[in-house]
Amino acid sequence: MLSTPSARPQRHLAISHWAMSSLNLLLLKAVTSSAVGPVCYRHPDRQTYIRCSRCERPICPDCMTSAAVGFQCPDCLAAGQAAVRKPRTRFGGQIAEGAVVTKTLIGINVAAFILQYLIGFNASIERFSLLGYALNAQGEAIGVAAGQYYRIVTATFMHGSIVHILFNMYVLYLFGPSLEQALGRARFITLYVLSAVGGSVVSLTFSASNTPSVGASGAIFGLMGATLVVRAAMREEVTSVLVFIGINLAFGFVVPSIDWRAHVGGLIVGSVVAALFAYGPVLVQRDRSRATRGGLTPGGAVVSHQPAAQVVVFSGIAVVIVIMVALVMYRVQQLRGF
Repeated sequence: MLSTPSARPQRHLAISHWAMSSLNLLLLKAVTSSAVGPVCYRHPDRQTYIRCSRCERPICPDCMTSAAVGFQCPDCLAAGQAAVRKPRTRFGGQIAEGAVVTKTLIGINVAAFILQYLIGFNASIERFSLLGYALNAQGEAIGVAAGQYYRIVTATFMHGSIVHILFNMYVLYLFGPSLEQALGRARFITLYVLSAVGGSVVSLTFSASNTPSVGASGAIFGLMGATLVVRAAMREEVTSVLVFIGINLAFGFVVPSIDWRAHVGGLIVGSVVAALFAYGPVLVQRDRSRATRGGLTPGGAVVSHQPAAQVVVFSGIAVVIVIMVALVMYRVQQLRGF
């Protein structure tokens, strides 16, 4: 077979044409892109001459947001919003809407009441009610003094009758939403739980060891006391709340089956915790005002001699918890005969 002399040069020529075409395309793309001008940093296919007033990156109309000066890109806008302090209630809690915590607590109490009947009312009372110390039918020791400390909490979600739970949930619905809005969700949960536990602790300490007790009444009276404190701090009318508390306290003293000790304990703890939430920030604010008026160092820095509001609140709550733990330990040792 004879070779064709022109075959190899044609192949080289084809490769040369391909290389030149590719090079021309690259050059054309470079020239075109340089001629187009700046493009949006989030949308490279969109030409724009607007830049972010903060980071100076090009932004298209879909990415720009009007600012005090010029426009901002989405990243700078998000960073600025994150740096802004979230609005808080008058007492320092985060603003809450919808009474989510109140509705959840009502749901938990109702669910617990239904479970009482599903597993047996008497069995649930024997197993989960607040009880200092007793012997069951099998002769086994039961109660908080027997190591069943969970009863201090579980008893607060149980109720003795339909009327009992209906009244407590009605009062929770009555006072809960306004307190939740005034204090914020986290503080409201803290108030409810500490009031409930406070009622159990006082009942455990001063009731007969073999008398079971159930109900959210300690928490409910805590909310009553907190409402009184919060309204007083806001300089609102408190007479109706005082009358409501007085009537219910008196009712507890008159009816033998009602655990008035839990009512008193919840009322005291709820009032104290609410006072910490309501007046802690006020004390710090007063201190800052005094420091601003006359407490400046030679260098101009403000001198504050009071702890921050959070320290005041949490320190006070810690003291309340320590007192409750001490009362429980004292009662347990007393019931064990030490």
